[in-house]
Amino acid sequence: MTLGWSLFVLVFAVANVAGAGALILWFSRARTTEGATTGHVWDGDVEEGNNPMPRWWLGLFWLTIIWGIVFFVLYPSFGEWSLLGWSQTEQYEDEVAAAEEVYGEIFAAFAATPIPELSSNPAALSAGRNLFVNNCATCHGSDARGARGYPNLADDEWQWGSAPEQIVATITNGRTGVMPGFGQRFDDETIDTLVDYVQFLAGRDVDAARVAAGETQYRSFCSACHGPTGDGNPILGAPAFTNETWLYGGGASVIRDLIVNGRMGQMPAQEPLLGADRVHVLAAYVLSLSGQE
Repeated sequence: MTLGWSLFVLVFAVANVAGAGALILWFSRARTTEGATTGHVWDGDVEEGNNPMPRWWLGLFWLTIIWGIVFFVLYPSFGEWSLLGWSQTEQYEDEVAAAEEVYGEIFAAFAATPIPELSSNPAALSAGRNLFVNNCATCHGSDARGARGYPNLADDEWQWGSAPEQIVATITNGRTGVMPGFGQRFDDETIDTLVDYVQFLAGRDVDAARVAAGETQYRSFCSACHGPTGDGNPILGAPAFTNETWLYGGGASVIRDLIVNGRMGQMPAQEPLLGADRVHVLAAYVLSLSGQE
């Protein structure tokens, strides 16, 4: 926190406490007597009372102010300074270090076991599921079946490859998938024939003439990434078209939108947060989701 913000917090905090104290002091010295009224009358006989505040009530207010002053001094309520030298960042780091002493040894023990073997270890899978739920379920779902734009990890379709080292690389470094948009390069007829051909690759019934026209465009502009027969390319993260597994949806309008506008998806790197040993266990759990050995 900068000096300017620290001073702002200091002035604001002191002003609030001082203002509350002045208000309580004024009320405690107010010259009112039991049964006095303000002079306001409603409905002819309902009078507004002006009784003094009970001493015990005022005492509670003074106690809260005293507690506030003690808290401000002990903890960094005045910007960055505190008598105890406490900070939430330091407390978090201490708690993480304490947890690492306990759990770090557990994950380190799993690190020596190959991922395929670890994917059938109940203890490792239990730890891996905890890691998944806390770090991956937000995007991929608690059941790992994904959502629109987020891959399903519980099937045997892998955009970036299913080998253990590929899964580790995905979790460790993240992935960035880019599909360029062709809306300004293709006319509507070309886009429509490509949509038909992509649906044909997925096994849908498409007019033969449309398939022939779309194949020419596909081989010219799409096969470099998705393969001549639409089998995909795990090296580029280019998905296959030869099935009904669709990351963003398989309707004709969705496919057309992808061709026209393109897509960019990103899987954030998890190694800086989890560390190599936890990534190893998490990769084993992800591998187990598809039933692979």
